Amino acid sequence: MKEDRLKVGCEAFLINLPKFEDPRGNLSFVEQLKHIPFKIERTYWIYDVPGGETRGGHAFKEQKEFIIALSGSFDVVVDDGSTKQLFSLNRSYYGLYIPQGIWRQMENFSTNSLALVLSSTHYNANDYIYDYNNFIAHKSNEE
Repeated sequence: MKEDRLKVGCEAFLINLPKFEDPRGNLSFVEQLKHIPFKIERTYWIYDVPGGETRGGHAFKEQKEFIIALSGSFDVVVDDGSTKQLFSLNRSYYGLYIPQGIWRQMENFSTNSLALVLSSTHYNANDYIYDYNNFIAHKSNEE
């Protein structure tokens, strides 16, 4: 995998994507196992988030994610159980890699923002941890 990334704080980090500038419009792309460290099994997007609302507020036991702000901006707060870090996503040529076992919450969505999420697993309701105290207990059991 290309090592074009910026690691800050928690185990989550930003990854710069290829960017081809052109007067007719720019182009960026992402490839599994090349730009992001997992095979893409699911893709979804979040849009039309009302002002003041948050998304996420959970962790995954197995799923890894890569989040890109395709349009607009939003913040992602990640928490590994001991350290919290805020990432502001506002460009479509980089994204946030979040490994499994990290609590995440998305907030401060701008008008007409569009978040693209690439996931390492198919949807599995049993993979979600929705209660923060259960998340901390899960982290303790991992160590």
